[in-house]
Amino acid sequence: MRAYKSRREVVDNTNPKLTIGFSMKIATAAYPLDPLTTWADYANKISNWVIEAAQNGAELLVFPEYASMELAMLAGPEIAADLPASLRAVSEQLPDADDLHADLSARHGVHILAGSAPVFDTAIGPYPVNRARLFSPTGGRGVQDKQIMTRFERGPMQIVPGGPLRLFDTGVGKIGILTCYDSEFPLLGRALSEADLILAPSCTEQLSGYWRVRIGAMARALENQCVSVMASLVGTATWNHVADINTGMGGIFGPPDMGFPETGILGLGTLNTPGWTYAEVDLGAIAHVRADGRVLNRTHWTEQSGRDTQVTSERLG
Repeated sequence: MRAYKSRREVVDNTNPKLTIGFSMKIATAAYPLDPLTTWADYANKISNWVIEAAQNGAELLVFPEYASMELAMLAGPEIAADLPASLRAVSEQLPDADDLHADLSARHGVHILAGSAPVFDTAIGPYPVNRARLFSPTGGRGVQDKQIMTRFERGPMQIVPGGPLRLFDTGVGKIGILTCYDSEFPLLGRALSEADLILAPSCTEQLSGYWRVRIGAMARALENQCVSVMASLVGTATWNHVADINTGMGGIFGPPDMGFPETGILGLGTLNTPGWTYAEVDLGAIAHVRADGRVLNRTHWTEQSGRDTQVTSERLG
């Protein structure tokens, strides 16, 4: 157990107008689904992951999309193998899982984005949403529903869009969440232009899917001149239809500009290898590059208006 601490202050001596920033460590997961059969097994696994990241100094932990599907097996292999029944089973067990994450967040002084889950929310309707949940060490809880569904979510899963995009003002910066496919849509990213961090929890079957989300996450970091954080499910879970085959790795990205790596890559895991990927992130560097970067993508965004509606068609040759 460690006490929650505020972000570490960093002084920027190169620009007197931007003298204070905050540095922190982010941990993002390449997370395998296991056929856990008891609540104790599930609690132990999540606890061990959180403890490892906290002991390595991480203050923000990001789990991937549909990581909560492990809860389906707790209802039995028959339920886990039945797609509609597994969605319902996970949703019913989510309150206990949320309490577990909230307790771990408080005990270890970390912010946690839990693995997203199908949730049947009567306030939305009869069909489930894909919901990510964010926990702060001071007891705060926030939810972000996926906005745009993949073909599989629209079809067999019957997942629907839920609540609107939210911007969470936290002790580790302003956080937005674009779950997997959402990260591929620039207008959703632009709606979160005030975010310091955009989290992109993902679940992708093929390598091409991983790269689509990664390219989207890196593009959002470029456009908004912020940091994006991608988490991935990895490995096989043949007992579950939602995430039976998974390809990916953790990644933490920024704009390739002043104060960031030339590649924009702050941290990168190893493909399909379970574990945490870490990176130190300086929120002062985000403020600096937005105010005085070599380019000012975020500021110049509005200059597209008008130019994007006037296309002249010409035939050559």
